[in-house]
Amino acid sequence: MCIRDSDNRVDIEQLSINTIRTLSMDAVQKANSGHPGMPMGMAPIAYALYYKSMKHNPANPKWLNRDRFVLSGGHGSMLLYSILHLCGYKISLEDLKSFRQWNSLTPGHPEFNHTPGVETTTGPLGQGFATAIGMAIARDYLAALFNKDDLKIIDHGIWGMCGDGDLMEGISHEAASLAGHLRLSKLVFFYDDNQITIDGSTSISCSDDVARRFEAYGWQVLTILDVNDSDQVERAINLARTSADKPTIIISKSHIGFGSPNKQDKSSAHGAPLGEEEVKLTKRNFGLPEDKTFYVHDEVYSHFKGIGECGQEAEDLWNATLDQYKEKYPKDYALFVSLINREYNNDWLHHLPKFEDYNEKISTRVVSGKVLNAAAIDIPALIGGSADLNESNMTHIKSSTSFSLANRKGKNIHFGIREHAMGAVLNGMAVYGGLIPFGATFLIFSDYMRPAIRLAALMKQKVIYVFTHDSIGLGEDGPTHQPIEQIASLRAIPNLIVIRPADANETVEAWKFAINHKGGPVALILTRQKVDVIDQNKYASPAGLNRGAYILKDSKQNPDLLLIATGSEVSLSIKAAEKLEAEGKNVRVISFPSWEIFEQQDEEYKKRIFPKDIKAKVSVEMGIGLGWSKYVGELGESLSIEIFGASAPDNVLFEKYGFTVDNLLRVAKNVLAKFQ
Repeated sequence: MCIRDSDNRVDIEQLSINTIRTLSMDAVQKANSGHPGMPMGMAPIAYALYYKSMKHNPANPKWLNRDRFVLSGGHGSMLLYSILHLCGYKISLEDLKSFRQWNSLTPGHPEFNHTPGVETTTGPLGQGFATAIGMAIARDYLAALFNKDDLKIIDHGIWGMCGDGDLMEGISHEAASLAGHLRLSKLVFFYDDNQITIDGSTSISCSDDVARRFEAYGWQVLTILDVNDSDQVERAINLARTSADKPTIIISKSHIGFGSPNKQDKSSAHGAPLGEEEVKLTKRNFGLPEDKTFYVHDEVYSHFKGIGECGQEAEDLWNATLDQYKEKYPKDYALFVSLINREYNNDWLHHLPKFEDYNEKISTRVVSGKVLNAAAIDIPALIGGSADLNESNMTHIKSSTSFSLANRKGKNIHFGIREHAMGAVLNGMAVYGGLIPFGATFLIFSDYMRPAIRLAALMKQKVIYVFTHDSIGLGEDGPTHQPIEQIASLRAIPNLIVIRPADANETVEAWKFAINHKGGPVALILTRQKVDVIDQNKYASPAGLNRGAYILKDSKQNPDLLLIATGSEVSLSIKAAEKLEAEGKNVRVISFPSWEIFEQQDEEYKKRIFPKDIKAKVSVEMGIGLGWSKYVGELGESLSIEIFGASAPDNVLFEKYGFTVDNLLRVAKNVLAKFQ
């Protein structure tokens, strides 16, 4: 074990802990906003983890075999920034002074790929807790895939800190249940049990027995009666380490705003600066200079110097192990490196299904399942599952087994009916690295996981969502299950690519795009009902999907009308166009599977697809028409659905809601009439 400091005096430890507290206070005070309470209360835990327990290297925050720490209560960000600064991460004292300011390395809540040492973006309560569980799943899968009895290249812990708010949020219940079921070991959370929320005591809204709750989930439950008792803290950490078959939660009794003579244990310490006078009084309590801000004693910096040396030593040992692994297991090593670097050979592209029977009708969800299964054989990084809807989402990987306690190599994760947790777990798997996680449910239930989708987009993480049953076409299940506003809602999220393929072959292209895409998540929007396989001998190649929108069917002369459609409505538009042409009209049919991809194209291409001199335009999509005005213009129209659905067979619903050739002809002629 690396000895980080020969000086084990209690006073230097206490001075270090109090320095974390005062740095946090000062940063919040200077910013005139923030949350000092948690950093002041939980500073002893942060110190014990980063100084005494965790395996990490400040010189290389991305070292693969490091211990991870997730601050789920992201409002306590100054706790993390302060300890990272003292440990020697590239966060300067000036960065601490710029807390919550423009372009600062220290934003209000921790942000992934922004601040060195931050493992995931947190802030929305409960998200970090569930994300850490995704990290543990990714770790265990990769460890099972690559570790050998004599050489373990993935062997580390996942640590986290959560508060009352995290555990009140529903996502924590979903995620904790899943983690306990999977018995994810080396996953340890400290629960900041300060019994205070913004509104006052937790007793006004919550009377949970947290210990019994987590015991019921299958977690090991430990208790620290006073976080300021270093012996208790160390014993709890050591016990957590020895739990080989289950996750651990450590109920940590703390005092919000610890040390503040007038605000300790009060809600006023939670989300506002203490005030200049109270800051001085608190520093006096700690025996630190009252007239100095952002003060760090030289002895504290000296105390933390060993962190970098120990971290580098640990990484060097790991690199030596990796060298041995490379020599002894060269094929496994090559695969390991390719996964970590997200470099996949192209074998999977040659095994994808082709659909050339143009008399066939097949749902895009069924095609998606075929593509996923073909790709998964050649891409070990593809791992995921469904929120208990595998048979409906077609997301079961037939060439693999289920991820479980007994089998960590399984690529099929059974998330259960836990959409919100599933979304955050996928994020954890993505930020861990080396994997392409996917998760599936009905499109309507994307609402349950929206906060996690938003964070995936914010972090620009490679996550694939498979959303099936994409319209009133799902039929008899009725309005509770029929998405109307969901596609528009997803399109509103920055960095999220939404793709609604028209048929089987566009679905193949959609999956190819999703697997290759870098820079954010991708949502595939797929049908339950069977749709036509579009004849590629008559119409354009589905590879046009990679431009977002493309001319699927063009007129012989300059078009009079543009029919713009997505998904199952593309075939409807082709049929309407053919009837209009029989009546002497020139009609262009544009397949428009992805707004986001299209908007990335150059202006010349956009003008070629949507010539400015063509004003007669109709969009066709079974959902709310919000946003389509950008493409159809003021004089165009949208064949859309502005009310909720109904329970009936799909063909009845298509007629009642106007998604028929005859009604589309009527709408198109009305638009054309405006320009005659």
